[in-house]
Amino acid sequence: MRILVRAPNWIGDQVLAFPFFYFLRKAFPGAHIASACVPWVEGLQFRNLVDEVITLPRPARAGFFSKLKNMDAGALLARARGPWDFGISLPNSFSAAWFLKRAGALRRRGYGVEGRGILLSEPVGWDPDPDRHRAQAYVDLLAPDFKSRRPVKEFWDQTPANELDDPVKGEMSMFDAVAAWPCDDILEPPKSPYWVLAPGATADSRRWGLERFARLAKIISQQTGLEGVIVGGPAEARASVELSEDPSLRLTDCVAHCPVQGLWKIFGGAKFTVTNESGLSHVAALCGSPVQIVCGAADPKRTRPLGPGRVRVVFNPVDCWPCERNICTEPPAGQLRCLRGIEPDAVWEEIKSVARV
Repeated sequence: MRILVRAPNWIGDQVLAFPFFYFLRKAFPGAHIASACVPWVEGLQFRNLVDEVITLPRPARAGFFSKLKNMDAGALLARARGPWDFGISLPNSFSAAWFLKRAGALRRRGYGVEGRGILLSEPVGWDPDPDRHRAQAYVDLLAPDFKSRRPVKEFWDQTPANELDDPVKGEMSMFDAVAAWPCDDILEPPKSPYWVLAPGATADSRRWGLERFARLAKIISQQTGLEGVIVGGPAEARASVELSEDPSLRLTDCVAHCPVQGLWKIFGGAKFTVTNESGLSHVAALCGSPVQIVCGAADPKRTRPLGPGRVRVVFNPVDCWPCERNICTEPPAGQLRCLRGIEPDAVWEEIKSVARV
């Protein structure tokens, strides 16, 4: 059996797909499984669960025809690595289903949405439950005999909030980053106890203000004396420099010092991690860090990080929340009320609960 999976396009979604890949490998232990992905999540493919990673080319330039040519090149690349007995599309886009068809997968499964049912030999009906978690949606693409009967939110062992209670046993207790994400460029953690700050996000509607992160960092420094480490991509470079230049915050700039998969050790050893609802919040939770999320437009019922690390989400449920839009459409006076209503003191109280500091 040769299986081709079109992997998710975003960091957070790729991390949420871990239970899917786990159950797929468990169901087909002897199969050759290939994961086809865009370049920016190539390093986050789970090498211990797949046999091959096919990295799709980037578009040479913007424009419809350039994108179409790029899509075809990626599909033909996968076709040349075939043949494929079975293909599964995790993204719900038309292009992802077209990719499986063009790559020559004989059986093609995915959700029959976006008018793409004609491209899938086994279209799956979409569950309209608005609270269904995205990781559950991925796992539900597998046949019932190939997955656990328990909800995917119970995939990881659960540490009880009360130390007198027994832990809840899941499918796994810890994520093996060394096996899943082999990487030579790993960010080494400080020798003294520390916390991690990941202030970036892809959209304004999910990005807490830098001034508020600074106020929170000052509270953490004063209350705990912990050193902080700032991580993120090149887009966070300027903010990281600004934060790290204030000695009272005790923050070290480590932005863009390694690829995302190289952050596993810094997350795994942290007392806690503070993030927006971003891809790095998912990476941190998967690597075992207690995670405190400042949530803007996102819906935590559907996209809350899953992993061995405990996760707390602080949010401000204004009347338009959760809109899940990247750009706030409220009038200027009400712009980003969901984020502006979250104060650093409230986040600190949540951190004390998740990290027991």
